[in-house]
Formats: sequence, C-alpha cells, structure tokens
Amino acid sequence: MCSKYAGETLETISVSEVTLTFDAQGLIPAVVQQAETGDVLMVAWMNAESFDLTLKTGTTWFWSRSRQELWNKGATSGNIQHVKQILLDCDADTLVIEVEAEGPACHTGHQSCFYRELKID
Repeated sequence: MCSKYAGETLETISVSEVTLTFDAQGLIPAVVQQAETGDVLMVAWMNAESFDLTLKTGTTWFWSRSRQELWNKGATSGNIQHVKQILLDCDADTLVIEVEAEGPACHTGHQSCFYRELKID
C-alpha cells in the first residue's frame, strides 16, 4: 500500500540518502502536525543535533532560538510528541513532522499554537 500526502504518492528515501539544507544559523523549520487529523500543532526549529535526537528517540526535539539550547517537546510538561512520519520538501529545507501528541502543543495550554485568526479588513 502506498502512502499519500496532499494527494501525492510519497517517494520513500533513506535518511542516509538525504542532505538537509540548513539555513545560515544551522537551522531548518519543522511544521508539526497531528498525524490523525493533519492539524498543524506548531512550527519550531531544528538543528542537526535535534534532528538526530528526534530520529534516535522517536520524540520531537527542537532548537530554542531564544534560549539557545536543545529541548525535547513535553519533557517538562508531559505533552510528548511521538513521531509517526517525517516528510521532506522538494528543496530539503523544510520538514513536516506528523506526531501523535499526548497533550497540548502550545505553551499556553491550547491544543495548537494556531488558535488565533487574523481579521482581514
């Protein structure tokens, strides 16, 4: 059975076959989605070490630009994100990480960090 995303049949590539394209600060954006629904939970940044830790542990790890340190999502709050699938864009410079989240993604307690709508005038 073929996996699909956005109507496209997914091409499967090994991690060893891919060179991620990190920005000048050594970071790559990661869009985190709830696997079952596709809801966007959050967007965070990864460096090579947090990406490797995510692969090794099966839970999401990120780089905090404000604190300048690694963080394992849910290590403090208990709201662990279990990785189900990682998608790579065509330029290898953005990731979509599908997760099974144990709780809210947002530090405010909201399920998603995207709980506010801008009114377009």
